[in-house]
Amino acid sequence: MSVLNDYQDWKNFLSQRVDQAQSLGMDEEKIKDVAYQIGDYLAQDIDPKNEQERVLKDLWDAADEQEQRTMAGLMVKLVHDGNK
Repeated sequence: MSVLNDYQDWKNFLSQRVDQAQSLGMDEEKIKDVAYQIGDYLAQDIDPKNEQERVLKDLWDAADEQEQRTMAGLMVKLVHDGNK
């Protein structure tokens, strides 16, 4: 089963990757940049698997690059703050 099939699984997966990146010394801006790249890839190449992913894709598609970067940063913050 893919982590993209369930929104909670996706959030858990992203949280683990953020934690891993931080433990390897990656700074917050680099993590946000990688999150933006992943978000762009998902929006362009992956069909949403659930309602939450569809909303995120629709928002991503409506946003300009700066807004997309903000969304990516918010996703990182969401999963990072959820671990506190």
